[in-house]
Parts: sequence; C-alpha cells; structure tokens
Amino acid sequence: MNEAPAKRLASESKSVGGRWLAVIVLVGLLLRGALLVHALRAGRLDDHDKYLPLARGLAHGHGFALDGRPTAYRPPLYPIMLAPLAAVLGERVDDGVAALHLALGAGTIVLTWCVARRWGLGSGLSLVAAAVVAGDPVLVSQGRAVMTETLAAFLISAALAALTLPKKWGAVMGGIAFGLGALCRPSLLPAAAVTALAALWLGPGGRRDRLAWSALLVVATLATLSPWVCRNAAVFGVPIGTTTHGGYTLYLANNPVYYDEVVNGPPGAVWTGPNQNDWWDATSRSVRGLSEPQADRAQQSAAFDVIASRPRDFAWASVARLGRFWGLAPAAVVYPRWLRALTMVWTVPLWVALVAGLTSATARRWPQAAAPATLFALTLVHTFYWTDLRMRAPLVPAVALLAAAGLERFWKGGNVFPPQNQGLVMESTRPSEPPRGPGPARPIGG
Repeated sequence: MNEAPAKRLASESKSVGGRWLAVIVLVGLLLRGALLVHALRAGRLDDHDKYLPLARGLAHGHGFALDGRPTAYRPPLYPIMLAPLAAVLGERVDDGVAALHLALGAGTIVLTWCVARRWGLGSGLSLVAAAVVAGDPVLVSQGRAVMTETLAAFLISAALAALTLPKKWGAVMGGIAFGLGALCRPSLLPAAAVTALAALWLGPGGRRDRLAWSALLVVATLATLSPWVCRNAAVFGVPIGTTTHGGYTLYLANNPVYYDEVVNGPPGAVWTGPNQNDWWDATSRSVRGLSEPQADRAQQSAAFDVIASRPRDFAWASVARLGRFWGLAPAAVVYPRWLRALTMVWTVPLWVALVAGLTSATARRWPQAAAPATLFALTLVHTFYWTDLRMRAPLVPAVALLAAAGLERFWKGGNVFPPQNQGLVMESTRPSEPPRGPGPARPIGG
C-alpha cells in the first residue's frame, strides 16, 4: 500500500476518534455538571465525612486537625487538594470542589481511553471504555458529594495508565499512583500488593526481571506513603500507614446490632433508625478518652470478638456485603423504583461484558492483569468492612476497560475507524519479531 495514502488515512482516523472522545468527555461533564448544579442550588454539597473542615484547617495553618486536635481519622490527600480552594474561595469553596470534580471526571475518561489504546483495544472499544466512565451512574452520582470516590477513580485510571509505561518507569509511576490512591482511600493499598503479585507471575522479562519490577512497584508505593507515616509517628507515637478509621468501619460492619437487624432481619433490610443511633452513641462512649490509635485498636478488637463469637452471621454478612458492593441497583428502601430500574438497565449488560473480559485471555496478560488485580483487592477489602454501592465507584475505570476487552470477543477488532489507528501497545504485550536466523521466536515476557 502506498505510504502517503496510509498516513493520510491514519491521520483522518485519529481525527475522527479524537472528535468522538471529545463528545464523550462533554457528555460526561454535562451529566456530572447537571447533578452538581442541582446540589449547589439546593444548598451545599454534602460533606458527611468533614473533609472541608480538614481542608480549612490546612488552609489556615493549623495542620491536619479537626476541632483543633491533630487527626489521622481521614486520609490526607483529598483535604490537601481542597485546601488551596478553601484558602482562595472561602465560603464559596463548594464551587471550587465542583470544578475540581469536573476536571477529575474529564481526566478519568481520557486516561481510561488512553489505557485502552495502550492495551491494544480497537478504536471503537476504547471509546466504549471511555463512555462507560463518562456515564456510569454510581461514579457520576458521587461527583456531587465532598467525598473521595471521584479522586480515587482518577488515581486508579492513572495507575493503570502508568503500568503501561515501558521498563521500570511503569513500576515507579504505578507505585506512585497506588501510593497516592492509598492516601486518598486506604482500601487502594491492597490493590498495589495484589498488582505486584500479578506482575511476579505475568510481568515482562524473566523471573529476576519480574521480581525486580514488583519490588520497585512496592518500594515506590511505600515511599509515597512515607511522609504521612512519619507525620503520624511524630504526632501519635505510632507509624500509622493509612488512617485510624479502619477499626470503626470493621466494627460498623460486624457488630451484634447490625447482625440482628440486617443479617438476620427481613430481606432487603437497611441498617437505620434508633437502634443504629443507640449503637453509635454506645460505641462513642466506649472509646471516650482514648487516643485515636487506641480507639482504632479497641474497635478493631471488638469487631474481631463479634466475628469469633458469631462466625455464621459473619459469613452471611460477608456474602451480603459482596451482594451490595456488586449489586445491580441501589437499595429499594432508600431509592425510588425508577432510579433502580435505570441503574439496572445500565448495569446488567455492563456486568455481562465484565465477566467476558475477566474470563478472556486479555485479563491474563500484562499490564492488563492489573485491572482484575485491582478489582479483586477492593472486593476482598469490602467483603469484611462496611460496604455499600458507592464504594465500587473508584473501580469504574477498571470495570470499563475489562468490559471493553470482553466485548472484543463479540465485536472482533472493535474498530469503527480504519485499522491503521491501533494506538500504542506496551512492548511486553506484543510478540517479538521473528529472528532473522534459524530457531523459534521467543516472546517478550517469557
């Protein structure tokens, strides 16, 4: 084929693909913007976890503190990002949060598309992955709250993108992204560990190369966490790696009242009402006067006592948590029927494509295997800790990529544009060129 027409055709296909990506980003921004405008007009963005007071404390030079007391109860990255907005915008900080969430949403869409191209998915399937991130109802709805899901989804897409970089750069940048993810949501720290294990098995190069690559990923992750660990050691006398919130969330999901009212309660029961409030009050009184690390350990110990004394209820509670985490729709007790139906219409075909992707050869190659590793790690965490549907929002980029890979089994090639625009593929996922001399070709990554 003549080189000039081929280059022109490739350039045109890139232009068309870029326009479609721009449309998808615009749709994602419109969906998020509509919810944010509605929330702002109704009052203020929901800040249930008090991230804005933490950001204001940082902006006013009080350090990472709540009510004048140093804290490690919440992860630091999100408040650190909000602090400049609080300093500049003051009482209008909600507008800054909305703009930040829109920017993170757009970045997540584009990064997901970039990862799909790096994986070698066709141009059409790469746009499908971007569209899933743009329109996923769980991820989109979380953008209207002052919570970490929007940032966490961006960091997961950044980590998956970093892992497609060649040689050791992928390990370094991926570790930094995972470390930042853990500073945003501690549940992402196990994702780094499971990804390192996946790289040991499936990564590029020989056994020694894979070991060095995995070790570098772990070191980069821990190095990113180290300033926070050192700060906590200086403030609390304990090198806290994530937060002092884990014991509470474990106990929240494994306590006698919850087991009695939800696990052994009527189908579809949601834990709410006066008994929940009484449990909160009793739990708060039980740790009054303790330091944050002491309270964290006390609540963790209480949860383990309940688990040990009621193993059957713990097993059923774990199954129920998995059902909520990967549920087709939010709880019927809380959300209207039309919203649940709309969510199911979106989720059912997405889950079918996701299962196809998880069982495909793509999921067993590197760096694609990082996506199922991340899904597995967060699913494992939320099997034991407090869980609801919103907590899977950070996983949407990984879900979108695997679903697009699953569709490739039915949509051969996945191209709506000419095949010249195949994007970049990490070297270790492509067979090496055959040698010029005799003997079989040795695949890279063997």
